[in-house]
Amino acid sequence: MASEPIYRITFFNQGQVYEIYARHVFQSELWGFLEVEQFVFGERSKMIVDPAEEKLKSEFSAIKRSFIPMHSVVRIDEVEKEGACKISDAPQGGNVSAFPFPGMAGAKPSAE
Repeated sequence: MASEPIYRITFFNQGQVYEIYARHVFQSELWGFLEVEQFVFGERSKMIVDPAEEKLKSEFSAIKRSFIPMHSVVRIDEVEKEGACKISDAPQGGNVSAFPFPGMAGAKPSAE
């Protein structure tokens, strides 16, 4: 019996790059969003605790389903097993950036 696939989803969120693992990823009925369900985290029995992974565990622990804007997604990979979830700062001036979203063309950030 084949096990259920695990997906690694990499996306931008508020100037940071998130890398999470989940069992279900599909296009949402909400236009322009990706739906992610059944988050997968590493075992809690490890002796070494990664603060970034613990932050993600606490952030997503009570969430049943998450809707991620498609233009924020960098990459989705089907993997053999889950790895460590990560949050890292988005590289400035690098060769990877968020996909331009036509609805946001010409939009200026608010002064708040």
